[in-house]
Amino acid sequence: MTVTAKELRFNTNMLFDVLSKGENITITYRGQKRATMIPCDEQNSTKEHSLFGIWQDNKDDVDEYVRNLRKRREF
Repeated sequence: MTVTAKELRFNTNMLFDVLSKGENITITYRGQKRATMIPCDEQNSTKEHSLFGIWQDNKDDVDEYVRNLRKRREF
């Protein structure tokens, strides 16, 4: 199914119904394809994702690392 960004905005519930039936939705903006919504596979768990556990061998604290990334740079 293909919908415009405006239809996405005003008919969200209908689009969720379409997704629940297993159909993909392509979203267009000004006639150009911008995104595709695909139904979630409920049986696919997070642990099966290829990036799950990527930080497990790193001894640094994740929260501290992210805080340092978000800090304002001073020259």
